[in-house]
Amino acid sequence: MVYLHQLRSDMIKVSEDAKKKIAGLMSEEGYDAAVDYVRVGVKSGGCSGLSYELKFDKSLQEEDKLFEDNDIKLIVDKRSFLYLIGTVLEYSGGLNGKGFVFNNPNAQRTCGCGESFSL
Repeated sequence: MVYLHQLRSDMIKVSEDAKKKIAGLMSEEGYDAAVDYVRVGVKSGGCSGLSYELKFDKSLQEEDKLFEDNDIKLIVDKRSFLYLIGTVLEYSGGLNGKGFVFNNPNAQRTCGCGESFSL
């Protein structure tokens, strides 16, 4: 059974800039930010050992944890959640912007691109 977790300081948060970009991208790709989800995950790989994954999804899996912050519904698989506790998803656009940025307090080391990390 999937439960909507109340946001506390240990949950994943979404900045205002990330919210705007996510909503726009979801609309472009045929998703609706009011009802569909952003799946956030961690996988092995990247120059620091672990890398982040972001994709849109229309359905929940039984082991997913569901959160909502800033009107964005986030789903995280059980394993990835342990790596993402307290993370803030941000978006940095513009000429020198990096795109989506994960500000993860659990990361001991990150790479220059900000897309991978290690604990």
